Amino acid sequence: MVCTEKGKPRVLLFFTYLCLWWWWFTTTSIYVKAENTDSMKPGDILNVSATSTLCSKQGKYCMSFNQNTDPENLTYLSIFGKGKDDWLVWISNRNQPVDINSASLSLNYSGVLKIESKIGKPIILYASPPPFNNRNYIVATLLDTGNFVLKDIQKNIVLWQSFDHPTDSLLPGMKLGVNRKTGENWSLVSSISDSILAPGPFSLEWEATRKELVIKRREKVYWTSGKLMKNNRFENIPGEDFKVKVVSDEYFTYTTQNENGLTKWTLLQTGQLINREGGASGDIARADMCNGYNTNGGCQKWGEAKIPACRNPGDKFENKPVYSNDNIVYNIKNASLGISDCQEMCWGNCSCFGFNNYYGNGTGCVFLVSTEGLNIASSGYELFYILVKNTDHKVTNNWIWICAGMGTLLLIIGLSILLRALMKGKQVLREGERITIQNEIQDLEAYRAYCNGDDLEGDLSNGDDLKVFSYSSIIVATNGFSSENKLGQGGFGPVFKGILPSGQEVAVKKLSKTSGQGMTEFRNELTLICKLQHTNLVQLIGHCIHEQERILIYEYMPNKSLDFFLFDSTRRKLLNWNKRFNIIEGIAQGLLYLHKYSRLRIIHRDLKASNILLDDNMNPKISDFGVARMFTKQETEANTNRIVGTYGYMSPEYAMEGVFSTKSDVYSFGVLLLEIISGEKCNSMYCEDRALNLVGHAWELWKEGVVLQLVDPLLNESFSEDEVLRCVHIGLLCVEENADDRPTMSNVISMLTNKIKVDVLPKKPAYYGGTRVFDEETYCEEVGVDYTHENSHSHVQSI
Repeated sequence: MVCTEKGKPRVLLFFTYLCLWWWWFTTTSIYVKAENTDSMKPGDILNVSATSTLCSKQGKYCMSFNQNTDPENLTYLSIFGKGKDDWLVWISNRNQPVDINSASLSLNYSGVLKIESKIGKPIILYASPPPFNNRNYIVATLLDTGNFVLKDIQKNIVLWQSFDHPTDSLLPGMKLGVNRKTGENWSLVSSISDSILAPGPFSLEWEATRKELVIKRREKVYWTSGKLMKNNRFENIPGEDFKVKVVSDEYFTYTTQNENGLTKWTLLQTGQLINREGGASGDIARADMCNGYNTNGGCQKWGEAKIPACRNPGDKFENKPVYSNDNIVYNIKNASLGISDCQEMCWGNCSCFGFNNYYGNGTGCVFLVSTEGLNIASSGYELFYILVKNTDHKVTNNWIWICAGMGTLLLIIGLSILLRALMKGKQVLREGERITIQNEIQDLEAYRAYCNGDDLEGDLSNGDDLKVFSYSSIIVATNGFSSENKLGQGGFGPVFKGILPSGQEVAVKKLSKTSGQGMTEFRNELTLICKLQHTNLVQLIGHCIHEQERILIYEYMPNKSLDFFLFDSTRRKLLNWNKRFNIIEGIAQGLLYLHKYSRLRIIHRDLKASNILLDDNMNPKISDFGVARMFTKQETEANTNRIVGTYGYMSPEYAMEGVFSTKSDVYSFGVLLLEIISGEKCNSMYCEDRALNLVGHAWELWKEGVVLQLVDPLLNESFSEDEVLRCVHIGLLCVEENADDRPTMSNVISMLTNKIKVDVLPKKPAYYGGTRVFDEETYCEEVGVDYTHENSHSHVQSI
């Protein structure tokens, strides 16, 4: 008995140790900590500790959080090629570095692969769609190709892979082009600098139509590889150490003959594309030597660009260590400028003989503006890109130039009579062209004055003033219109996300040079929206005009457009009935403001789901006023020969006769209302024996007294029957054939809010079926065809 009592503390101590060991084992075993581990399974976490590294089976590549010391304690999840020195080949979070002390990569039991830290929102790399029932079969593996792959090993399918998200390096087997399944663009984008890994100004893309590689700097083509020749080589790429593979109209990839060592293509921040194999590097493309006037080596000319008088073809900048004194240096302390910006400014300035970055992180510019006191050092000291003149560019035979000059003079004399006659005719044309341009500029200045008064550079703090942005500030805000910032493509042109210096997120709408919408629509949108202030209208913040570029800057809508949710079977579940009714009411309030309460009556003329943007709280905002028209309060309708809009949403009198009024927008609202209720597009067809569109289908259900069958099944009967019946009734009243029979937006809102009873019975709608008989002539509806060439079903922010 005494022995047993004495043994109790030992037994308790043993069980205590056992519990502590079990707790330690279960909490620490979820971390990937051994360097020979190549995979993560659900529950595993890769953190920032020195032992937490994922390496491929043969050890060719490893993945970890970058341990390089950063002044702001930020880090990137990176893949490195292992060799004499580590090669950075992929970055997962280049747009959002995370805290170095708390960063982690995890694969949880819900099938979510994400990066987290104590700062910022989690970065979701992949999320399994619900229901997720294969938690024991999902594995993330770093392969010896350098590809980090998330795979369902039970179904043997790849769920996500790093090769689908290239950064600035291209490994053998990676692709450039378009992912036909997702529509995602595979392209390389340079970093801002060696320290700042965010997307920089240069991109390498695959042009499938011409089957050539293209290097762009802020959307301007600097270099092309030339056509693909019969020997499967490119015209402007030297060397035989790699083989290319081209899949027509889709993508480009390459393989290497270096079976044992590492190899990669890297797009540098200077625009230079290098091929690195083993310990050696070779040039593939020298876009850094393209200045817009030369065509050697694949460089592209930019219109009438000319070489500066102080430069010669073949002049280039070489990186050299130099002694210098402060008297020959000029600084620009602009942290938004990269090394390519410094080169461009130095090349165009005849007083500049060299340049480098001002800040240690690779930004800002330092220029050498004199060669006095400049000495090339044998080693050390400051590194500068020094201008090296082309010694081969000399005039060796003055007689050649004399003869050429005399021949040119004789030719000019011989053609002078003919040219004089032609010049008279051209002078008249030029005068007319000059007047047109001058009038256009005056018109635009008048629109600016209309919006801003006399303060063209008014700050955003000035209330409702429309800000005039500099082109350089737009370049900085959008990372040089980088592909990663692109939100989508509309008829006007591409739309990019931007971040202003104040931190405000904006949507930047850039007029495409091939757009069917020109200065008329640009002026129209500036004129109309700059003075419109309503919670259900998108806010125009400012604009920019730079040479041929025309740009509009709007408030950013994080939830994109209504069609992004409404016409997707998965995302539509997020729109319960309360949200849908709120959207319907918000659109109605926005239209009422346009029709009745704004300074001038405004007809939108292109109301549709893709032109309804959604803010953080899913509140609707009407956008895209490029084809809208202003009326005075006394005007009620107008007629036009230029029909703009989208079939399916157009009222019959507008589509057939060009007559439009506020009732044209009411018709479009009715169609949109029925789409929101049903979750179907207006051109969806019903009935086997007779083709009915959505409007016709709603009418048939109304006649049969079974309107609730129109409701989106995904709502699961969690809706107010009274509200749905009222909304369908209002929608059918709005799409009546006779414009006078349609209610005004004031009446629509009163009926929606149940302030007045909906007691008028609807008549048979205008567009009843897939085709409509109109005076014995067949008029075909084709939803999505747009006279303004706008993509009416774009699932992006299209403002």
